[in-house]
Amino acid sequence: MIQNHRSLREAAFALIFLILLLSGCATTNHTQSFAMSFLPAAPPADAIAFTEPPPAIHPSAFQNESPNLTQRIIGAQITISAADTTIRKADESFEAGKRAYQQGDAALARRDFDRSLEILLSAPENVPDRARLERKLDQLVDRIYRYDLAGLGAGEVVQDVVYEKPPYDGILQLTFPTDPNLTPKVKEELNATASQLPLDANDAVLSYINYFSSERGKHTVIAGLKRSGRYRDMIRHILDEEGVPRELLYLAQIESGFYPRARSYMAAVGMWQLIQDRGREYGLLQTPFTDDRLDPAKATRAAARHLHDLYNEFGDWYLAMAAYNCGPMCVAGAVQRTGFADFWELRSHNALPRETMNYVPAIVALTIVSKNPKDYGLEDVEMDSPLDYDTITLHCPTNLTLVADALDRPMTDLQELNPALLRPLAPAGYELRVPKDSAAAAAAAIETIPEVHRADWRLHRVVNGETIAEIARHYATAPDAIVRANNEVSAPEVGDLLVIPAVSRPAPPVRRYIPRQTYSRGRLVAVTPAASAPVSRAVTPHAVAPRAVAYRAQASNVIHRRATAPAVKTASIGHSHSAN
Repeated sequence: MIQNHRSLREAAFALIFLILLLSGCATTNHTQSFAMSFLPAAPPADAIAFTEPPPAIHPSAFQNESPNLTQRIIGAQITISAADTTIRKADESFEAGKRAYQQGDAALARRDFDRSLEILLSAPENVPDRARLERKLDQLVDRIYRYDLAGLGAGEVVQDVVYEKPPYDGILQLTFPTDPNLTPKVKEELNATASQLPLDANDAVLSYINYFSSERGKHTVIAGLKRSGRYRDMIRHILDEEGVPRELLYLAQIESGFYPRARSYMAAVGMWQLIQDRGREYGLLQTPFTDDRLDPAKATRAAARHLHDLYNEFGDWYLAMAAYNCGPMCVAGAVQRTGFADFWELRSHNALPRETMNYVPAIVALTIVSKNPKDYGLEDVEMDSPLDYDTITLHCPTNLTLVADALDRPMTDLQELNPALLRPLAPAGYELRVPKDSAAAAAAAIETIPEVHRADWRLHRVVNGETIAEIARHYATAPDAIVRANNEVSAPEVGDLLVIPAVSRPAPPVRRYIPRQTYSRGRLVAVTPAASAPVSRAVTPHAVAPRAVAYRAQASNVIHRRATAPAVKTASIGHSHSAN
């Protein structure tokens, strides 16, 4: 009996053990199948894998190799962080200087602006990201210069538009020698040059190529090509739409050097030097507040249509260019007198004005030079970036100083984008151009001003430590007027944008015209006024303007290590232009 019970217990234990064993195998198989589902399928059972042991690696095999990826990433982060820190500190000093400018503290603004540049200039010469710091330095120098031109705050009022003297003015009255060595070179270039405009290489064209190859002529060409970057894409697009050769882009360079506010003594103005009647003929409006001839896009459209009409009249692009310069009746009369409908024949018979006879060869020569930049040392010209902007529609007369306040930018930025404005007051309905991505913020800020006061009221952004009383003194208004205009806010916080019910500062007295200094990459170009400079369209240079010139010279010397070489031009205005 006992034996039977022992047998039963052993059978029970065996059964339990068997159950546990089977349970464990099932779990193991499930886990393994789950894990193996993410791996490649096993090779067939009959496949035999042959493996060799890995080769022995000496412990010092890679001791001369570059650091590992982690170390390289860390090193790159350190370099970028150092450059970012330097730029951030420079921006902080610049912003401090801008706030001081807005408060009217010119001395403090100078110190802060100086500091922002010193931070960048003190960076080591061998810093890996030096090029980025140089670009930032150029940017800050330009911005400081703009604030200098604008005067105290964002809105020093400039009552009259300041016109530019066309840089090519005068050369069309001159005769230049011809270099015989240029002839085979230019003929070879023409064979390899694609052009919608016929290109000739006669003595007249070669003489201007020789001039544009000289130090003085090349400097003028480079300045124009650099400035053309702002408008080149726009001009070519319009010329294509109007069926005009793209090469007539260089007609604008001869006319104005791509200055939208160029003006001749014959009152031809704008990038394409159009006289009043011609502008009106092609739909360019002229009012006491605006002149569409100064608008680059509108003037380009009008000039392209005029050139196309002249081509239709004379059937030749050279005659069309000549007529653009001296007028269609002048060219038609020359053709009738000589019996030649060919520009070079008319030139050989002296049947056209002297300027016109040199005008066409100069454009052709500039086209050849510009299309072969390597042959004339122009391949490294860095063109300005295309102008990029948004527009806002003004529903009532609005002072540019108010918009500059809203944007926290110098008014010169707005004047550069809106050259067709003759006064700092934009009329109702005007499509005002503002820096890219700033339209919404500007419109919202302007809306805080009642429409009836947008011609004279201002906006002011509060900086640290300012009080209502101090702000009121700055704008020559009453503190309680500011409090009432801002919903009884008597203790504004830093960053608040306050409405200032004040009349704009009186305009400075008109003084002798002093042309602005200009800065080309790599050197300062000082402009010296002539002794007989006309008293017109003047602006009073701010007291710190020479400081901006010093900024530019300092940046030029440190970055580019070049000696400053001033080029002198006069302030007198003269351009033999009668028909455009």
